[in-house]
Amino acid sequence: MKILHLIISLFLLSSTSIACTNLIVTKGASTDSATYLVYLNDGEWLYHLDKTAPKDHNTNDSLTYRSMSGKEFKIHQVKHTYGIVGFLMNDHQLAIGETTFLGREELWDKDQPLKYWELMRLALLRAKTAREAIEVITTLVETYGYGSEGESFSIADPNEAWLLEMIGSGGNGGAVWVARKIPDGYITAHANHARIGEFPLDDPENCLYSENIISLAIEKGYFNPENGEPFRFNNVYDPPSTAHLKYTESRVWSIFRRAAPSQNFSSDYHRNKNNAEPYPLFIKPDEKLSTKDVFSLIRDHYENTDFDMRKDLSAGPSGNPNRPRPLEWEIDENKYSWERPISTYNTAFSYVAQLRNYLPDEIGGVCWFGVDDTYTNCYFPIYASATEISEPFTKGSINHYSTESAWWAFNFAANFAQIRYNLMVEDIKKVQSFFEDKFTNQQKAVEKAAMELDGDKRIKYLTNYSSQAGKQIHSAWVKLGNHLVTKYNDGYVKDSTNRINSKGYSDEWLKRVVDLEGERFILKD
Repeated sequence: MKILHLIISLFLLSSTSIACTNLIVTKGASTDSATYLVYLNDGEWLYHLDKTAPKDHNTNDSLTYRSMSGKEFKIHQVKHTYGIVGFLMNDHQLAIGETTFLGREELWDKDQPLKYWELMRLALLRAKTAREAIEVITTLVETYGYGSEGESFSIADPNEAWLLEMIGSGGNGGAVWVARKIPDGYITAHANHARIGEFPLDDPENCLYSENIISLAIEKGYFNPENGEPFRFNNVYDPPSTAHLKYTESRVWSIFRRAAPSQNFSSDYHRNKNNAEPYPLFIKPDEKLSTKDVFSLIRDHYENTDFDMRKDLSAGPSGNPNRPRPLEWEIDENKYSWERPISTYNTAFSYVAQLRNYLPDEIGGVCWFGVDDTYTNCYFPIYASATEISEPFTKGSINHYSTESAWWAFNFAANFAQIRYNLMVEDIKKVQSFFEDKFTNQQKAVEKAAMELDGDKRIKYLTNYSSQAGKQIHSAWVKLGNHLVTKYNDGYVKDSTNRINSKGYSDEWLKRVVDLEGERFILKD
């Protein structure tokens, strides 16, 4: 039932929205020599995180998959599958994320069986390294067919990190794909737009691609080699437009500008200005990034830029950076859109994979997991070897509010904060910082203790620690939601002694009110 719930939820998500953000930090770009992979899964659904144990199989068995059009296919089974956390990472410190870029819709063959989330899961079950995962994914689609739209996959292990981009072949079998290795010491990001442009054709150590990648583009009329332009995968298979770049590349720009402010990345490209240079596929950060730096990079509403979502009229008197969907609208034949930030209250869950080659797999791989908006969530550690998941993160229904579900506890606090955002978000971030500081500060001691244990005792210790960490923050967020309702009741704000205080709008907002409709509110004798 858990797998069925996942498939139905991801199908609904894939069918209704294109909304995720990924970040990769190679081991040479981090302070602890860890590879980091960040996956924000944005969409209105409640994910039950689970753990699949490693298992031996009969290779005469097969797996059944259905295409989006309802056709049934049989996929071969393998002798052994690895233990995995959700569809996120496995026991060998292999981690995967994705963002959908859609691309040329006529290439999406809904009669083919394997969708992107199924490929992610199969790769984790069958591969130990990022390079092996690419082979698993590409071999499966070549053998059985690819049934999703355009997709960018982040794939990382403790030693290497890759970006794999894939789109259907329009009924010609297999898929079109290209994979680039991220150089050590660099970072990359992607957000619903294909990011790989030009790529080397003769460097299999750092770049892999399908045989049809150029020939299909010529056949379909997407690319003419005689016009002298270089072949760029993203421009050919995911042509940019003003709306598309604003929605997608703004997020890449914001991650890059914060990780490497010295490089002064321009906003021209994500605003589709003439002759603007696309952002590099990967960049070197100004300084190496810590675990908490990585958390910070994906908490962003374009603060302190020209696009700061706390500052425009739509943010209201409390500087609320969240915008209700749809993000685009039309008035008097003119088209408009809100910004699409990295942090959004539409996020279902996100995770930060921390992958370290200098520790045993059962200790080195950590899934820092959180639910709801990255700006107001809290990441807690789940060791990839843990045999069970903290209960509050395994339950709940999106149709029924329950404080027993971590998803609802976080959503309650974040949604209530919409009322007086600039005030309440500070209360939330205090609790967030307390627990994330606690978990990151405890990490060395926890792992030292784990190193002193052997076999099942080590796994049991890490499982218990991970489970307790999840229960702690679930309990803390239930209390936080109750605290916010009490403190900010009826428009008043209680202080630490429960004394009621009035906190009105800021002078800046009141001046805007006067400028817009001051005559309505002016007092005259």
